[in-house]
Amino acid sequence: MNGTETFDLLHLNDQEVGQLMDELKTGLTVSEARDLQQRILKREPTLAELILFGIQGSEHSSYKSSRPYLKLFETEGEDVIIGAKEDAGIVRICRDNKGLGYAIVISHESHNHPSQIVPYEGAATGIGGNIRDVCCMGAKVVAVADDIRFGPIEDNHNRALLHEVVSGLAGYANPCGVPVIAGGLQFDADYSGNTLVTAVTLGSIKEDNIIHSFVPKNSDGYDLILVGKPTDNSGFGGASFSSFSLSEEETELNKGAVQEPNALLGRHLMHATEKLVALLSEKKLIDKVACKDLGAGGIACATVEIADGGNYGCFVNLDLVPVSDPTIEKYIILCSETQERYLWATPKEITPLILKHYNEDFCLSDVAYNAKAAVIGYITNKTNYKVVAKGEVLVDAEASEVTRGFLYHRPLAEKKVRKFSEPTRPTKIDLKTMWLDILSHENVASRKFIYDRFDKRVQNLVTYEPGVADAGVLRPFDTFEFPKEIRQVGVTLTCDQNPRYNRIDAYKGSELAVITSFTNTVATGAKPVALSDCLCYGNPENPQSMRDFAQGCAGVADTAKAMNVPIVAGNVSLYNESNGVSIAPSPMIAMVGKLEDAKDALSLSFKKRDSTLLLVGSRKEECGGSIYYSILGHVGNNLPSADIGNLIKAGEVINKLAKEKLILACHDISEGGLAVTLSEMAFTNNLGFSLLPNNFMDDDFYLFSETPGFVLEVDTNNKEKVIGEFSAFSVDCTEIGKTTDEAFFTFKNCVVELEKAKTMYFDGLKNKLI
Repeated sequence: MNGTETFDLLHLNDQEVGQLMDELKTGLTVSEARDLQQRILKREPTLAELILFGIQGSEHSSYKSSRPYLKLFETEGEDVIIGAKEDAGIVRICRDNKGLGYAIVISHESHNHPSQIVPYEGAATGIGGNIRDVCCMGAKVVAVADDIRFGPIEDNHNRALLHEVVSGLAGYANPCGVPVIAGGLQFDADYSGNTLVTAVTLGSIKEDNIIHSFVPKNSDGYDLILVGKPTDNSGFGGASFSSFSLSEEETELNKGAVQEPNALLGRHLMHATEKLVALLSEKKLIDKVACKDLGAGGIACATVEIADGGNYGCFVNLDLVPVSDPTIEKYIILCSETQERYLWATPKEITPLILKHYNEDFCLSDVAYNAKAAVIGYITNKTNYKVVAKGEVLVDAEASEVTRGFLYHRPLAEKKVRKFSEPTRPTKIDLKTMWLDILSHENVASRKFIYDRFDKRVQNLVTYEPGVADAGVLRPFDTFEFPKEIRQVGVTLTCDQNPRYNRIDAYKGSELAVITSFTNTVATGAKPVALSDCLCYGNPENPQSMRDFAQGCAGVADTAKAMNVPIVAGNVSLYNESNGVSIAPSPMIAMVGKLEDAKDALSLSFKKRDSTLLLVGSRKEECGGSIYYSILGHVGNNLPSADIGNLIKAGEVINKLAKEKLILACHDISEGGLAVTLSEMAFTNNLGFSLLPNNFMDDDFYLFSETPGFVLEVDTNNKEKVIGEFSAFSVDCTEIGKTTDEAFFTFKNCVVELEKAKTMYFDGLKNKLI
């Protein structure tokens, strides 16, 4: 088959159509296939059209079950330049002395199914695609973060998956010279058979250097230039298989749908594209061109989307596509998800410049076999999308019909409250033993063992690498091409999501994911400016999974709106289930913050002895979904809660005090509660602390409840001033203890040795993985 064969579905019954779609691996349902023939094309579809509409109509590409809920998100804002509608979002961070704007480009993607079945390649290509999403907008790629989830750590397979996934992430980001400045890691039974691998990439850009993902006005006749690796059959059907549940028997069959990475070519293309953007800017040609990363659906989706985004059609000749093997079928060439490729749309007078830049100046063919830049088609002022090969037509359809995909209004299960047993706590808790057990828990213990496999300082832009502060901190404009007055502007990046919270309540769990990203951001002294999300959920055909998704979207939307933080990037990943078992609802949140001066950034480590420790926010008896309850073998229902208005005010005060140098250290309270927060603050500089007695709640709740809040270290001479600043905003701020130069943590009669705590914390995860 070459893709031109046609199929008459009208004379087949539903079972026969379903069997045919499965045999052809189109990804189309029976109703979608019939709709394609009867309503969209009004003729018999070709094989290439069946496959193309299956890809473009998949959950992965068209968000056919999630679109109505994504409309809840506020994607605009005063400094939002592009909000969640192109290959990446863009938010303005600062202006120079002339009033010119400078921005951060944000892409946030998941690569879950591929990373489950071929973990190294799946994770590596996830990072690769994320980097290209940022690069194709005209930005310089400056940072990466990853947020990953696995089944129980006791399972050998899950440990092997983690090592392969981390190797894949590092194996792409490190050779590309992009620092990893943040991330997250959780182990939970709900991820058995459904690893989650999500990545965030940031780029820096001058506002007038932005390249859009669609052609501009008056682009009739523009050339379509394919750049990069020669097309092969790797990744064919990737978008479709990512839109169905995994099963053990199909895992092996789907390995061919995972793309193959080439990090060195990726790095070369990234630098070549950055130089090309600079050249186009110098020649004042930026607004004349468009560019897209080739991701899901390969050439097909990139060409039709870049054209239809500007209300044009296009013509593609597959005979002009560079390939690794001349025997590859044409419909595979059209839809293969071969990595390390970009698509440019350019006026004919600019085309020679781009071809020369990649083929001669950057010698692509010397880096990878048959890699090159080649014209493969052109933009037309007609509205159809036409693809030919050897004079035969593979696709001829309205471009807007191809990109529109399908739309479903899935049924939602009736709302029900999930009730989990509240643990019967022992009458007397051994606080020291529990404290140490929590510090060594795989969902709390130090991630240094993981972070050290990443390059965290390359490019010399990073102020705080992972583990030093609650968010990674970098200076994205601290290079010669940006004005001196903005080079010390700081940007923070953090990721968060807790499966135990979301298992209890999908709405509150997503609310808490946003809240924790917020507290991580403001704990560095930064002001939150943008949010992105990867919404990872189960089978949308299951009404309960669909209700979880709807509630999760509402929780993210409501909380972000209340915090006045726009949602500018992200994706949706559904069908995260295997053998009928779904993951916990998993809204993977990332947040970007801004510091006027990166030198004002707060780290989390205690700085000196005899400082005063302040608690911002009140402690509550809220341990539902906590590590404490998990160790006791329970889940609970009493989730952490927070007054968002008070959190916002607390953030404003922390931001002000950080600029005034009145805070020595700041750390938010989250997993493991106050005990873990204080311990992590003590470790770096080997300082102990002494906590004042607590007389208003049980000691275990006081130490291990995960109610959001902050701990501040302040100079004792500034204590009253700092407390007064919070009091002026009606935010609770109380003294809870002091730092010491003794090697102990003390609370009432509980004494924890610093070295013992450090050993449990720094070896807790490592010892379980090696």
